[in-house]
Amino acid sequence: MADIVFFNGSYIPRHEVRISPDDRGFLFADGIYEVVRYYRGRPFGLRQHVERMRNGLRSLRIEGAEPDRMPDIFDELIRRNGLTASDAVLYLQITRGAAPRTHHFPDESVEPTVYVTVRPFSSSVDPEAGVAVITAPDHRWTRCDIKSVALLPNCMAAQEAHERGAYEAVLIRDGVALEGTRTSFFAVIGGEVRTAPLSNYILPSVSRAVALELCREAGLPCAELPVLLEDLGRAEELFLAGTTTEILPIVELDGRAINGGTPGPVARRLVELFRARVEAL
Repeated sequence: MADIVFFNGSYIPRHEVRISPDDRGFLFADGIYEVVRYYRGRPFGLRQHVERMRNGLRSLRIEGAEPDRMPDIFDELIRRNGLTASDAVLYLQITRGAAPRTHHFPDESVEPTVYVTVRPFSSSVDPEAGVAVITAPDHRWTRCDIKSVALLPNCMAAQEAHERGAYEAVLIRDGVALEGTRTSFFAVIGGEVRTAPLSNYILPSVSRAVALELCREAGLPCAELPVLLEDLGRAEELFLAGTTTEILPIVELDGRAINGGTPGPVARRLVELFRARVEAL
């Protein structure tokens, strides 16, 4: 299979990519990224991904990346890699570019580094079985609304989950369960689906928005309310949402069974609705 990437204006084999050691993404994690899911060659939530990309670039004051060009680049990359009829996941990273190392932004105009790659994808998890997760302290910076490539705290919490045999770590800040290291987090409490409200402490997840939209369309009570750590012990159901996880029921939290260790009815319903949304592509 072809392994063609987009790098700074060109479509080239991945092994030909050369990134400067002075790139600020390498030196400072000075950049943003996006992950887009493709189903049989069709993107899911592309407009929302591009808009979040635009907001992230604006927040970091990175200029010259032209977000509106990205959908055409994505389509061409899918075509060149022979994935027009396949499920795939696309990764985009944009950094401020290469410049002499200073903590402040470069004084002179710098071309951003733009890297896009795509690969075939099939999920390794079964929503019919559900997954185990753990809780972990949230040590991230306070601008989690920017999809920054500075993910070391996420990686450390994810590694802890991996070592404990769990799929994901749910991050806790000041007694509030916010989101996973790479997913959005939901709890069903008193029959109501709850998830942390948008703020600088969580990512404005495309999948989170879709899950809430599906709840409203199906008449499932839902609210954007803080999910307290103390609430988790009385939650009827817990589940995750994400670009590669879709809707994924949680059946164990910190070693304690949720809903008897099986996916609950609300999460199962949302799995069905999400799949129907995908089929509608």
